Amino acid sequence: MTPKIAAFLCDSAPATPCLVLDVDRVETNYRRLKAALPLARVYYAVKANPAAPILERLTGLGSSFDAASWEEVQSCLEAGARPDAISFGNTVKKVSAIQAAYAAGVRMFAFDSEPELKKLAQHAPGAKVYCRILVENKGAEWPLSRKFGCEVEMARDLMILARDWGLDPYGISFHVGSQQTTTGAYQAAIARVAMVFSDLREAGVKLRMVNLGGGYPVRYRAEVPEIGEFGDAIMGAMVQHFGNDLPEMLIEPGRFMVGDAGVVSAEVVLVSRKGADDPVRWVYLDIGRFGGLAETEGEAIKYAFRTPHDGTREGPVTIAGPTCDSTDTLYEKSNYRLPLALECGDRVELMATGAYVTSYAAQSFNGFKPLAEHYI
Repeated sequence: MTPKIAAFLCDSAPATPCLVLDVDRVETNYRRLKAALPLARVYYAVKANPAAPILERLTGLGSSFDAASWEEVQSCLEAGARPDAISFGNTVKKVSAIQAAYAAGVRMFAFDSEPELKKLAQHAPGAKVYCRILVENKGAEWPLSRKFGCEVEMARDLMILARDWGLDPYGISFHVGSQQTTTGAYQAAIARVAMVFSDLREAGVKLRMVNLGGGYPVRYRAEVPEIGEFGDAIMGAMVQHFGNDLPEMLIEPGRFMVGDAGVVSAEVVLVSRKGADDPVRWVYLDIGRFGGLAETEGEAIKYAFRTPHDGTREGPVTIAGPTCDSTDTLYEKSNYRLPLALECGDRVELMATGAYVTSYAAQSFNGFKPLAEHYI
């Protein structure tokens, strides 16, 4: 929690549930990432948090943007981003979205299949295209494998086809999974990319770009490697496989940029037990999975909590949201413990919740409104 957030919560006591996000912290994270990977261009993954104050601050810093939809492209343009600073990074796009982005001046598009490449050839002629390959997501707390990417052999054939269809075969991308906790995942993926570069060079196609994706982690309950460790591992692997002929490098950070810049303030609605002798209390909050905490699915992302009673005796808890849906249970198996003094009406803070929470919030499930947002 940054001093700005702490002061805002103390002075304003905003209604809960709400997200309070320190935009200065986003800028700090941007600069940290640039220092760790100075040769890479930053394309902020808008889906992590598309709020205008974030996009406007990053535009002013010279950041580029990774957009997943035409609506996200629009948001970037409205924030002042240049069209040539936007990559349409979703490999599954409606024709109308491709047409709209292309008409707006966007000239860089991702794909991972022949049908998608054909759409780009027809509706974004001459555009720079990059093919996403499948890579191992081991070490990621929120894996992104299988749905996106293709095998390296297919990527080789598709990039040749891109050239033949009048597109610009720009490069290769991968994603090692969100909240990736191991630097080795990037090293292994870079080795696969280098194979594609080599094969295509022999086929007469010279690629110029490697998109290293996102995945850079933030600290929740457990320690994670520092961003400098990821930078060292990535640059070491790039030099190992490409030598002095380094291609352009792009990175698509989302969680790392905004995760620890935000705090969700919530209210305890109920503390109860399922049996008189049950040691486990159920703690129900006024925010849950449908209120934006979707990444608690499978208890994958484990947020840290602060309460007014920290430092006092604790006991085991199951933490759940307020809705009439049994799947709205956040943590039951992850050994969460909260103070025994915790009671109805207490305010609690969920730390490092600046990423994905607002994006995932349902509009009106059970009639609950999405959490309020405060950007300071």
